[in-house]
Amino acid sequence: MNDTQLHERPGKREITRREWMARAGFTAVSVALAGLSGTMAEGDAAPKIVLGEGSHRYECVHDWLTPPDNIHWGDTQGVAQDAKGNIYISHTVAADSPKGDAILVFDRHGKYLNSWGERFKGGGHGLDLRRESGVEYLYHCDTAHRNVVKTTLDGKTVWEKGVPTEAGVYKPGDPYIPTNIAFGPNGDFYVTDGYGSDWITRYNIKGEFVQVFGGKGKEPGKVLQAHGIWVDTRPREPLLVVADRANNRLQYFTLDGKHVKFVTEGMRQPCHFSILGDMLLVPDLHSVVTILDGENRVMAQLGDGASLPELRGHARNEFVPGKFIHPHSAKFLHNGDILVVEWVPIGRVTLLRKLKA
Repeated sequence: MNDTQLHERPGKREITRREWMARAGFTAVSVALAGLSGTMAEGDAAPKIVLGEGSHRYECVHDWLTPPDNIHWGDTQGVAQDAKGNIYISHTVAADSPKGDAILVFDRHGKYLNSWGERFKGGGHGLDLRRESGVEYLYHCDTAHRNVVKTTLDGKTVWEKGVPTEAGVYKPGDPYIPTNIAFGPNGDFYVTDGYGSDWITRYNIKGEFVQVFGGKGKEPGKVLQAHGIWVDTRPREPLLVVADRANNRLQYFTLDGKHVKFVTEGMRQPCHFSILGDMLLVPDLHSVVTILDGENRVMAQLGDGASLPELRGHARNEFVPGKFIHPHSAKFLHNGDILVVEWVPIGRVTLLRKLKA
């Protein structure tokens, strides 16, 4: 499954979350049919959907973030949070959207604040944030225009980079479609060419080329659809972890690009990462969100919808409450909740609200 193969959005505008809940009969019966834990609190209009168990229990709130009426979600693909708690969502923008902004900003309570980034329409993909000399910046991977762009939090472009010809591995005509970025402890950053030629390019904090490694293959050190990348700070020495998606595994590298190990337990089509304490969060395109412990053992798999029919191109009222379709990115928020964005052409952003054990 390749999330660059976009499905056309129906011309008719999708109903809002409130309309959907009213029309679809969002009841305890539907939750029971989905095989979920549902509890009705006094005065609630809908049951509470609880995923996971023990110390990994989350209330599942679909469509926690919704766009204003003049912006229609396309595939929701990236998520970041700044120091103030504001949340940034990147999406491809639906063809029928009156406004073409690909970056939407919400406060930590889920209230819509503003939007920008029409330049990323059709290609809003990987989105990560870094603080540099006291200032926060967003790094965008634009799969439509095939470049990496650094912006301020309000969308002003600092620089942009296309194919890294200085790497010496790209011949004329070789595809370059960057997907995600990781930040090293010394200021370096790493870009995965996950939909192109599968090279991983390393730059210093000034944006100057340092090295390239990876490339297509199955053997150690090689990758297929290197979709996501993160610097894993849980080991004694930080390591790069790559979502080696088409190889159905995670692959670890040293910070200078040497292969270390594979992780396959619980992995289907891993997309990207987020870390909180000893936990590694892995949104998996094959319909589940996985949490690994400090030894990369599976602690929880949330909202597993793999046994359901393919629902990617379906209407919202056909989605199954508490079940994921295609998690594409996810992030631990500052308060320990999880935010999941899905690769579906009508977009979906789900909050997993952490519950006490």
